[in-house]
Amino acid sequence: MEALREDKLLGQEFLTWLWHRIDTTGGNFTTRDNQEFGLAMMESVSVQGGEGDIIATATVKSPSGELTEAKSGLKTGKKVSRAQLKFSIDQDDWVLTLKADDLGLSGLKTPKVDLKEEEGDDPDGKFLEKMYLLEKCLEMLDIVYSEYVHLRLSPKWQDSAQAIRTWIEKQ
Repeated sequence: MEALREDKLLGQEFLTWLWHRIDTTGGNFTTRDNQEFGLAMMESVSVQGGEGDIIATATVKSPSGELTEAKSGLKTGKKVSRAQLKFSIDQDDWVLTLKADDLGLSGLKTPKVDLKEEEGDDPDGKFLEKMYLLEKCLEMLDIVYSEYVHLRLSPKWQDSAQAIRTWIEKQ
C-alpha cells in the first residue's frame, strides 16, 4: 500500500514539475533523433489534496487554457492528479490525459492517418501507420519523463523544487 502511495506522489510531483516547466521555460523538447517537439497543458487539469477519506479534487476545464482555478488549488497544497497534454511536431498533434496515480494514459488521439489505399499497397498500411504514431507519442512522453527523473535524482533538484514552490506562490 505504501508503494502505491509513493507512486501517486511521484506522479503528482512529475505533473506539477511538468506544468511548471511548460509555464516558465516553454514546452520545447527534442527527440532522440534531434527532432523538436512541443508540449502544452491543455484545457483539463485536476488537482487533489488530502488523504484517506478526506480527499478534495478540483477539475478545471477551460477552453481558453487559463486554468486559474487549478493554479489556485496548487496554492492551497493540492497537487496535479490528472492533466490533458498535447504533444506537437510540425503540423501533427497528439492529445492524451495522463493520471498521476499510475502514469496511465487515456483518451490518446493521434494525428489522423490519411493513407489512401491504392492497388499494390500493403493492406496493413493504415494499421502500421497508426502504430507508428502511437509509438512516437510514447517516445515523446518517455523523453519528458526521463528529463524529470534525471533532474529529480540530481543535486539540482533542490533548486528546482524551490523554483516550483515560488511559481506556485505567484499564481
